[in-house]
Amino acid sequence: MVENLLRKGYLSTARQVFDQMPSRNTVSTNMMISGYVKSGDLLKARHMFDTMLDRTAVTWTIIIGGYVQKSQFHEAFKLFAEMRRHDTQPDPVTFATLLSGCNDAEADNELVQVHGLVLKLGYHSSIIICNSLVDSYCKTDHLDFASRVFEDMPERDSVSFNALINGFAKDGLTEDAITLFLQMQNLGFKPSDFTFAGVLSAAIRLNDLAFGQQIHGFLVKTGFVGNVFVGNALLDFYSKYDCLVEAGKLFDEMPDLDGISYNVIITCYAWSGQHEEAISLFRELQFTGFKRRQFPFATMLSIAANVLDLRMGQQIHTLAIVTTADSELVVGNSLVDMYAKCGRFEEAEKIFRSLAKRSTVPWTAIISGYVQRGFHEEGLNLFNEMHKAGVRADQATFASILKASANLASLSLGKQIHSFVIRSGYMSNVFSGSALLDMYAKCGSIKDSIQLFQDMSERNIVSWNALISAHAQNGDAKATLDSFEKMVQSGFQPDSVSFLSVLSACSHCGLVQEGLRYFRTMTRIHNLVPKKEHYASMVDMLCRSGQFNEAEKLMDEMPFDPDEIMWSSVLNSCRIHKNQELARKAADQLFSMEVLRDAAAYVSMSNIYAAAGQWDNVGKVKKAMRERGIRKVPAYSWVEIRHKLHVFSANDMLHPQMEEIRKKIEMLSKQMEKEGYKPDTSCALHDVDENIKIESLKYHSERLAIAFALISTPEGSPILVIKNLRACTDCHAAIKVISKIIRREITVRDSSRFHHFKDGICSCGDYW
Repeated sequence: MVENLLRKGYLSTARQVFDQMPSRNTVSTNMMISGYVKSGDLLKARHMFDTMLDRTAVTWTIIIGGYVQKSQFHEAFKLFAEMRRHDTQPDPVTFATLLSGCNDAEADNELVQVHGLVLKLGYHSSIIICNSLVDSYCKTDHLDFASRVFEDMPERDSVSFNALINGFAKDGLTEDAITLFLQMQNLGFKPSDFTFAGVLSAAIRLNDLAFGQQIHGFLVKTGFVGNVFVGNALLDFYSKYDCLVEAGKLFDEMPDLDGISYNVIITCYAWSGQHEEAISLFRELQFTGFKRRQFPFATMLSIAANVLDLRMGQQIHTLAIVTTADSELVVGNSLVDMYAKCGRFEEAEKIFRSLAKRSTVPWTAIISGYVQRGFHEEGLNLFNEMHKAGVRADQATFASILKASANLASLSLGKQIHSFVIRSGYMSNVFSGSALLDMYAKCGSIKDSIQLFQDMSERNIVSWNALISAHAQNGDAKATLDSFEKMVQSGFQPDSVSFLSVLSACSHCGLVQEGLRYFRTMTRIHNLVPKKEHYASMVDMLCRSGQFNEAEKLMDEMPFDPDEIMWSSVLNSCRIHKNQELARKAADQLFSMEVLRDAAAYVSMSNIYAAAGQWDNVGKVKKAMRERGIRKVPAYSWVEIRHKLHVFSANDMLHPQMEEIRKKIEMLSKQMEKEGYKPDTSCALHDVDENIKIESLKYHSERLAIAFALISTPEGSPILVIKNLRACTDCHAAIKVISKIIRREITVRDSSRFHHFKDGICSCGDYW
C-alpha cells in the first residue's frame, strides 16, 4: 500500500499508512525516505534516516542522492565517509549516485579520494562508475583526470564519449572534442542529443560556419533535428555566428519549442540590433505556458538600456518582480545597467546596494552609467569604492574611468589609472591601449598618445582611429591625414569613425579641397555610406570657409533633413562671416524644432544681434528663450593643480585666492597693453558702457583659470585649461599675447578642439 501511494504521489497518505504499520522494516523505511527525497523535502528524509537503526547500502545511496539533487555535494561526500565508517560497503549504484552531476570545483579532493576507493574495491571496470567519474572530472575542470579514466576504461559506451566530448567543448578544446566525435562515429557508437549539443558547442569556438552546417545536415539525416534539445543547440550555434536568417528559419521550422528556444532567438535578434523582432518574440513568449521565471529578462533589459527606453525597462522590471526573477544575479545586474543608462541613478543605486553579490559587472554598469551621463566625479568615487571593496576592475571598467579622467582632463588621475591597467595585466589588450591613448590626447598630452601607439604590440582599427582622432582633436591636420594614409598602407580598411576624424581635422584647419576629396573617397573607393555626422562635418567645413551656397546645396542633396547640429554650424559661421540673412534662416529652422539640446542657437543669434548693436532684437531673442523655458549654459573653465580641480566661472569671486588671481590679471593687462593687445568689445555681449565691457572681458573663466595656474605652478611649466564652451575671439587673442609674455605653453581645450598657445602663436592658425 505504501509503495502504491508513493507511486501515485500521495506522500502524506503514504506516511499515515506507514505510521500505522504494526511492523516496519528497512525496505518500507527506504521507500518513505525515497518518497521525501523525490518530493524535495530533504529535512524529513534526513530526520527519518537519522532515526533508523538498520541501514543498508540502498538507504545510504537514497539519502546521498537527495543531497546530490540539491547540489549539496560536500554534505553528500560527508555522508559517504560516514557510510564507510559504519562499515557499509558501497555498491556501483552508490558510486554512480554520489558522482552524478558533481560540478563543485572545491570538491576535487573528495572526488580524487572516491576515485581511489573505486580502484581499491575493484570497480574500475564498471562502465556506469567510470562514466560518472569522467563526467565529474569534466565538470570540475580536471580534464587530464577525465581523459585518463576514459583511456583506461576496458569498455566504453555512448555516454562515455558524450561526457568527454562535452568536457572538451566546455573547456575550449574544440579540436579534441571534434576528433573524439569522429572517433565515436568510426567505432559505430550511436550519437545522442547530448553528443550533438557538445559538438555544436565546440563548433561555435572553431569559427567554422561550414562545419556547423555539415553537422546540421547530419542532424537532418539522422532525424535529430526535430529534438528540441538539439534544435536549441543548433539555434545557439547560428546565433553565435550572427546568422539571423538561418536562425530565424530554423526557429520557425522547429516542431517543438521550449523556453530556451525563445531565449536563444530573442538574444540573437537583440545582439544583432533587431530590437523590434526581439520585442515581438518576447510578447509572443508571454502567451506560452513556459516558465515565466526563465524568460530572457536580462536580454530585454539590455535592449531597454541601449535604446534608453525607461518605460519598457520598468515594464520588464515589474514582470521580473512578479515572477521573482529579479532575485537572479544576472537580472539584478541588468536592472542596474538599465536604470544607470537611463539616468535613474537613485533606482540603480538602490538595486545595486541590494544585490547579494556585487561582482565586476554591476560595478562597471553603474560607473559607466554615471560617466556616460557626464557625472564623471560620481563615477570616479564609485571606482574608488570598488577598489576598496577588493573587486577587480576589467577592461570595460577601465574604459569608463579613462573616459571620465579624459573629460575632466585630469592627467594625474589618468596616469594613476594607467598604473592600475598595467598592474591588472590589461596593458597588452589593444582596447585598453586605445582607451589610454584617447585619454592622454584629451588631456592635451599628444606626446604620450603617440608613444603609447608606438609601444603597442598589436594594433587594430580601434587603435589607429584613436591615434587619428588624437591628432584631429589637437588641430594637427597634417598628422591626422598622415596617420590615416599610414593606416591604409598597413592594410587596415578605414571605417566611418576614421573618416569622421579626417573630415573634422580638415574642417578645423580650413582644408576644404582635401575634405571634399576624402568625402568622395568614402563611397568611391571604400564603399562606405556617409552618415549624418559626416554630412554635418562637411556642412561645418564649407560654412567655416564662407562657402554658404555650397553648404546649402549639400544640405538639399543629402538623403535626410538637416538637423540641429547642421543648422547650428551654419548659424555659428554666419556670426563669424556676418551673414545676417542666412543666420535668420538657420535660426528660424532651429527655433521651429520641437526639442533643442540647449540654448546654443538662441545665444548665437543673440550674439549676432549684439555684435551688430541691434539690442532690441537681442531682447526679443531672450524673451523667446524665457517663454520656451530654455536657459543658457553657464561658461566655466577648470585647471588641475596638485591633483585637485579648480573651477572658475566668469567674474568669479568665490575662489579663496581670488584677490591674488585678480592682481595677476591686472599685472598681465598692463603688460598686454604694451605688447599692443586691444580688447575686442564685440565679445562683451551686453548693452553697457565701453569701459565696463573691457573690464568684464578680463575676468572670463579661462583667464581666471590661467591666472590661478600662473600663481600656483613653477615658472616655465606648461598650463592646461579646459572650458565647457567655445572660447571667444577676444580670449583667444589675449591668451596668444599672455603666452608670449610669460614664455610658457598654454593649452586650452574648449568644446570644439585644442588650442596650443606658444610664443604668441596658436596651433589653430586663427582658423577656428
